[in-house]
Amino acid sequence: MKWFAKTADYLWSGWGAAASIFLFIALWDVTASGYPDLILPSPEKVFAKLVAMLADTTVLEHIAITTRRALLGFGLAFAGGLTGGLLAGSTAVGAMFARPWISILLGTPPIAWLVLAMLWFGMGDGAPILTVALACLPIIFLQSMQGARTLNGELSEVGKIYNLPFLMRWRVVYLPHILSYVLPATITALGIAWKVVVMAELLATTDGVGASLAVARSWLDTPSALAWITAIVTLLLVAEYALLEPIKRYTEKWRDNAVSM
Repeated sequence: MKWFAKTADYLWSGWGAAASIFLFIALWDVTASGYPDLILPSPEKVFAKLVAMLADTTVLEHIAITTRRALLGFGLAFAGGLTGGLLAGSTAVGAMFARPWISILLGTPPIAWLVLAMLWFGMGDGAPILTVALACLPIIFLQSMQGARTLNGELSEVGKIYNLPFLMRWRVVYLPHILSYVLPATITALGIAWKVVVMAELLATTDGVGASLAVARSWLDTPSALAWITAIVTLLLVAEYALLEPIKRYTEKWRDNAVSM
């Protein structure tokens, strides 16, 4: 019963986000009434097209392929960015050494990485996965490094003052602080992963949502293109609000406790 109450409270707390989405759909519907379907089809037509598409198992396979590539690239970026960022942020020298490389990665357009990845791996999984990883890695790396750097000072002394064991010190003091930096970056990087993987598939693969968008473009099928976009955006919203946001709220309970104290 307690779990049900918490779930209900969480769902109710998202009424603002739901309202903004419904407002967007309403504005879309009003705007679409003044344009032909080739330019901007109505939400009703796009959603009907999406439902019809989802009845085809081939469409679900394309969505699964895109999801797999996005999550693999994101997973590589998260593992590398978190590990490298914590190591670099543990010392001032490491942070100084890593900063220019992070600036280079942040300043390099994903399309440039895609071109190189296509030359290295050809048309297949390698190009989109590598492009996603390189696009997401500096975001997670930078925030992980910042979280490690800001551990210095009073916060790092708390565990020592109370003589906490090392593992408890990490779980109670260090980890919540680091996650407060890493989780927002994770949400941002996940959104970038979806955008980059679709772009990469559009140019470098023959399957996935991006390749399907290319087919819709060649046939001037705007409802299908918007249906594919709706499907991928829906997956992103589900991943963020059903998985990452609850984790973020759980790990940041210490902030509320600190304020109440």
